[in-house]
Amino acid sequence: MLVLASASPRRRELLTQAGYTFEIRPADIPEDPRSNEDPIAYVTRLAREKAEAVFTEITKASASDTRASAAPQVLGADTTVTLDSHILGKPSDPADAARMLRLLSGRTHRVITGVALVTVTSTEVAAEVTAVQFLTLSDEEIAAYIATGEPMDKAGAYAIQGRAARWIPRIEGCYFNVVGLPISLVSTLLDSAQLR
Repeated sequence: MLVLASASPRRRELLTQAGYTFEIRPADIPEDPRSNEDPIAYVTRLAREKAEAVFTEITKASASDTRASAAPQVLGADTTVTLDSHILGKPSDPADAARMLRLLSGRTHRVITGVALVTVTSTEVAAEVTAVQFLTLSDEEIAAYIATGEPMDKAGAYAIQGRAARWIPRIEGCYFNVVGLPISLVSTLLDSAQLR
């Protein structure tokens, strides 16, 4: 049984599109970066903590349920945007979204997704990094985009699969990583877990 430890509709869509059958059990953990935490360490830590929290929750519940199904495989993920090694999480308000978009304007940044797969026998953790180039944005474009509401629950205050696509002439790496789940990397983790 594959369990996605995320409430993200984008991750759910990507896993479904790739042909996986799974349950959804969002993890509820603090997502604040630690002092001076490297962006890759940050997202892989959160992915692992999410997957481990849900795995523990499921195994505790199944210990008391004699009808429990097979041992779960729990997939956790966390995505962040980084610019000059600074983590740009989800904006706290429209002004914060505007700040982030001004920082990204006319520059290339990195999108990093950490993924973790927790099973009875192991915890595997990996990260995918994609470089994303932005065109230069005017204040009017930024304000109009924020008015749509789209940036408010997205790391870095934008969605590549949404209206912000028109400002992204080039990426280097996995597109699905920028959406929120590097499917090829996830497939590799799942396949290797089957072989153990």
